[in-house]
Amino acid sequence: MMDVLKKVPVREQDAKVRAANFEEVCLGYNMKEAVKEAERCINCKNAQCVKGCPVAIDIPGFIAKVKEGDVEAAYQVISEASSLPAVCGRVCPQESQCEGKCIRGIKGEPVSIGKLERFVADWAGEKEIKPQGSAEKNGKKVAVIGSGPAGLSCAGDLAKLGYEVTIFEALHEPGGVLVYGIPEFRLPKTAVVAKEIENVKSLGVKIETNVVVGKSVTIDQLMEDEGFDAVFIGSGAGLPKFMGIPGEQANGVFSANEYLTRSNLMKAFDEASNTPIMRGRKVAVVGGGNVAMDAARTALRLGAEVHIVYRRSEEELPARVEEVHHAKEEGIIFDLLTNPVEILADEKGWVKGMTCIRMELGEPDASGRRRPVEVPGSEFTIDVDTVIMSLGTSPNPLISSTTEGLEVNKWKCIVADEEYGKTTKEGVYAGGDAVTGAATVILAMGAGRAGAKGIDEYLKNKQ
Repeated sequence: MMDVLKKVPVREQDAKVRAANFEEVCLGYNMKEAVKEAERCINCKNAQCVKGCPVAIDIPGFIAKVKEGDVEAAYQVISEASSLPAVCGRVCPQESQCEGKCIRGIKGEPVSIGKLERFVADWAGEKEIKPQGSAEKNGKKVAVIGSGPAGLSCAGDLAKLGYEVTIFEALHEPGGVLVYGIPEFRLPKTAVVAKEIENVKSLGVKIETNVVVGKSVTIDQLMEDEGFDAVFIGSGAGLPKFMGIPGEQANGVFSANEYLTRSNLMKAFDEASNTPIMRGRKVAVVGGGNVAMDAARTALRLGAEVHIVYRRSEEELPARVEEVHHAKEEGIIFDLLTNPVEILADEKGWVKGMTCIRMELGEPDASGRRRPVEVPGSEFTIDVDTVIMSLGTSPNPLISSTTEGLEVNKWKCIVADEEYGKTTKEGVYAGGDAVTGAATVILAMGAGRAGAKGIDEYLKNKQ
């Protein structure tokens, strides 16, 4: 007899095996497991899970279809709200969103909504089933800047409404943070990301790569010279932050952004790639978010002993519980309540160690988390040859500095309203990390959808 209070367990690669390869860690559900898990859903009338989803997927609706074994219908239900279901099923923080609100989770474990979404999307991908687009075009042109989650969601929604959409991507490959930021073992690029991008293109969206808006072309030129009726900025937050401590300029200090881009986008982990990457012996990753876990687990797979250095305790780690669990299983060492104060270099300028200080938690700060305070006289040195700084990112100021009338706040984030993504410049909308600073894939997608709604209203009223 099935225990309805417990999730159907999901198969994973063994920790020792996966720590030495870049293949996907989680293996997902098969049909039988998915139907069994779907049967745990009690199909609430007032479904809280939907309220927890930033793109408002009809979760009970798609799960009911899985329960019936009609996976194609389940996929079309999800596709009405989400342009990237195979991505979201893998990288969304479901535990704090849809699953965090699941009624089943009050007395037992919540329904594995993310794993079911992933199953449906992967099944549709294998069968080459595409989302349904709009038959009629409305003659209006919209430019979308950035092909990450915000841009793809906005473009997908606008194409379904009949707009002619062109995405302009600065890099040589579309996908934004999905291709440069998230490692292969968490999000396969060819099997998952490329397929989802093809699905968005199947709706009629055009993607032009190697176009750096603000350099190759400005927003004003897109609107005045190229005839775009509106623009959505989803250019992300690719500018890394550093600590500003002595020795940070030493060779062997990287931002997590650069380190991950080399490995993920440029395939530096593959012996056949021409892109060099630091294969450290002993690596310290400074930070505690998902990006820190991604960098640490990448360094481990490249052969290093890896330490996560984080100034708060485990309870305050911002990374997903699943990511921390996977990192520990793979053998990553957590140096908690520890903060770097100086990076030490040898006579040739290469990292040879890092001086840290012990921390203790004081009163809560503005974020609601207890503030880390230095323990006087507790300095010590760790022996490392590579340091990866994973302290968050902010938006690149290139677009805002070349666009008159576009207001930014003190963090150089574009000012845009949450409901419609409207900026201070007429016809220009924005969303995702370019507005909020670094956040999650699903929040960027929600912002992309809001921008599409805003652009649609604006262009309809502009007749």
